Amino acid sequence: MRRRQRPEDEAEINITPMLDIVFIMLIFFIVTTSFVREQGLDISRPQQAENPPPQQEDTGQIVVRIDQLSQITINDRAVDDRAVRANLERERASKPKAPLIVASHPDADTNSLVLVLDAANVVGITNISVATTR
Repeated sequence: MRRRQRPEDEAEINITPMLDIVFIMLIFFIVTTSFVREQGLDISRPQQAENPPPQQEDTGQIVVRIDQLSQITINDRAVDDRAVRANLERERASKPKAPLIVASHPDADTNSLVLVLDAANVVGITNISVATTR
């Protein structure tokens, strides 16, 4: 008796369902990804000159400092939060073209900075520079 030889079926793995699942997952991740561009401030930093001019003391500016405890000083005078606008009005009346320089400590409360900038806007000061101090 001879045995009949059957052709052995080769085992095949059908990967079509796996590819379908991969493509569905890819589409899901693409659709759920947010492509929102966040808004920010455009800041242009000045270039450092090779031969900087000698520093001159400019008396025609209004300097507001905010320290790490969020205490506000205007031209080296301590000012209460409620009196910032009145002091800026007085300084602007004496120096109408003077720029406002706000020097804020990095640990200061942001509310103090916003308070000064809002008061400057109400007073009508348009030339405002914001810096950080250590």
